[in-house]
Amino acid sequence: MIRRVSDPETPPDERPRDAAPVTRPMGHRLLLLGGTIVAVVVAYFIASATIPRWWAQRIGDQVDGSGTAGVGLGLFYGFVFTFLPLLVVSFALRRRRGWRARAWLFGLAVLLALPNLFTLGIVLGTGSAAHAGERILDVDAPYFRGATLVGAIVGALAAVGVRYLIDSRRRHKRQEDELRDELKTRDEAERARADEAAQ
Repeated sequence: MIRRVSDPETPPDERPRDAAPVTRPMGHRLLLLGGTIVAVVVAYFIASATIPRWWAQRIGDQVDGSGTAGVGLGLFYGFVFTFLPLLVVSFALRRRRGWRARAWLFGLAVLLALPNLFTLGIVLGTGSAAHAGERILDVDAPYFRGATLVGAIVGALAAVGVRYLIDSRRRHKRQEDELRDELKTRDEAERARADEAAQ
């Protein structure tokens, strides 16, 4: 029996359908993973050295030393940029989502949470940029950090409440549909018995 030798120069769409898919060598994967880790680490150190001071200056410019403005802006940032990310994450965790949709939603949630993450980096940071950011906020944005914490707590509770209301509404609607189907089935059965009795 003569065996056919496949032509290595055959275009991909003309090869047999049962041919094994082309995979990258392990070395390329490890190189890509290593490059990604190095890029993330470098980006982290650059961000930790620049973002706290920059963010504190932006907040200081908005508050301009006013305690009332510091409280109002802190409550706004804390609430909005906690409530929206948590709501997006709750939608991402639904069972029917594919992994790509979840990745995009998680990325969106991180972007929405960046203002609070910047403030958290100033509060928890130990570098010189974080300490400089704290000094700027103390002078130019009084009460901003405490108000942001209060707003974040309220935003988290609001997100949990909204998610509970959405889930309970969906659950009640499902129960209502089940009861309606059960009543319809019962009515049809009674009508069939009545027709049999009439005959």
